[in-house]
Amino acid sequence: MIIDDQQYDLIIIGTGAGGGTLAYQLAPTGKKILILERGTYLPREKANWSATEVYAKERYHTNETWYDIGGEPFRPQMSYWVGGNTKVYGAALIRLRERDFDEVNHQQGVSPAWALKYTDFEPYYAQAEKLYEVHGRQGDDPIEPPRSGDYPHPPVSHEPRIQQIAEAITKQGLRPFHLPLGIRLNEVDRTISTCIRCDSCDGFPCLVHAKSDAETGGIRPALQYPNVTLKTEAKVLRLHTSESGREIKAVEVEMGGETYLFHSNLVVVACGAINSAALLLRSHNDKHPNGLANRSDQVGRNFMKHLTTALVQISEVPNPDTYQKTICVNDFYWGDNQFPYPMGQVQNTGNVLPDMIPAEAPPLLAPFAKLVPQFGLQRIASHTTGWWLQSEDLPDPNNRVRMKGEKLHLEYTPNNSDAHERLIYTWVNVLKSIDKRSETARIPHGIYPRNSTGIQVMAHQCGTCRFGEDPTTSVLDLNCRTHDVDNLYVVDSSFFPSNSGVNPTLTIIANALRVGEHLAERMK
Repeated sequence: MIIDDQQYDLIIIGTGAGGGTLAYQLAPTGKKILILERGTYLPREKANWSATEVYAKERYHTNETWYDIGGEPFRPQMSYWVGGNTKVYGAALIRLRERDFDEVNHQQGVSPAWALKYTDFEPYYAQAEKLYEVHGRQGDDPIEPPRSGDYPHPPVSHEPRIQQIAEAITKQGLRPFHLPLGIRLNEVDRTISTCIRCDSCDGFPCLVHAKSDAETGGIRPALQYPNVTLKTEAKVLRLHTSESGREIKAVEVEMGGETYLFHSNLVVVACGAINSAALLLRSHNDKHPNGLANRSDQVGRNFMKHLTTALVQISEVPNPDTYQKTICVNDFYWGDNQFPYPMGQVQNTGNVLPDMIPAEAPPLLAPFAKLVPQFGLQRIASHTTGWWLQSEDLPDPNNRVRMKGEKLHLEYTPNNSDAHERLIYTWVNVLKSIDKRSETARIPHGIYPRNSTGIQVMAHQCGTCRFGEDPTTSVLDLNCRTHDVDNLYVVDSSFFPSNSGVNPTLTIIANALRVGEHLAERMK
């Protein structure tokens, strides 16, 4: 084992939305900061925009194996790069609703209240939207929480077919609005715009670095400061405590086939909800026999990932639009007249490209999709609009990350599924009304194949190290410091006590900015 002889003020483990943003926030302090990332920089290559490479071959996902609740192996859709999963996210950056921070009754359970409220996060949401260059318009979202100011950039415009669909949705009595997006787009002067509004954005790496991800918005600016060091291909194996167990003394890291020990006054874990919990569990010792900071037995528990369905609207009307991910619908977020419980949110997906269809087809259609020739796939794709439906899953202590030896087990059983099925049913009826044709049409309305995402989809992971004021029921305090270890923090989606119905990324970013203020004061 190689012992590094430097003493750092802070070590940040992970470079995603939490770790990358925190590095940006703390770089100007002048403190000696080491950032550890298990991956390397995602290569800029033509395959970035290849649907076959990205979707069919999963070129940018890890090849490691995890195990589900039945002990069956699966390949998780995790992206280990500088910037983490934000390198391939869809860049939808949405605030939690004000009510999401309170206790919410669902048809099949309760979403617990947060110890902090929306007003505690609002200033940091505003900072996060500025840092990640979010496009939107205040007042468009019918259930928008109070804001201290408008978005930093105007909403991303609808292209012609998407505009038609938005108008048709409005005629159904609904209130679609422009999806808040973190992209570097200038529609006033496209000649100086980094974003080119391509058809390969949602789920793809961005070849031109136009997506506001944690590498371009967090890590790269942080590395402009001489006090910040990034080590890539540095996999953290475990954390070592002092004899008392009250503080972290060293971080054990595997790099280039060697094992290193790094020392720091403060350590921040930001590996994502699953890997952060796994790291704490792997770091058990005599003082922490059930895993580090796990006196409450809550580390790894209450894992959530949303109930999500990708639905394709195949219409007789063609959709030639290039950048389609611009609509969001929140009319069913808290339910409707027939279903007085939260259902969730509807968004556009990115374009449904021909080479995506065999890889993403619903199980019953997959064998047939693979037999369709390329010209047939092109024909189908030219008449599609993709939709993403997401509903809140509820915290359950039995939905958990567990380590069995060196094997990571993700034991997850979906819950609150009736609400999600209701959302699917409701949205399909909306689309049928939009696509309704005359009696002489070849089909009476559109076709709506769908695919519910499985255990391998990790896009919206959260929970596992919930924050709170009671150390017997939570892992972290309100500053995201572990109750049991004085100099150990977790700054990613692990801290969520509940999931809400919106994408978690903006809240992760806002929380990293909030905790960053606390850490800057502590390091003084």
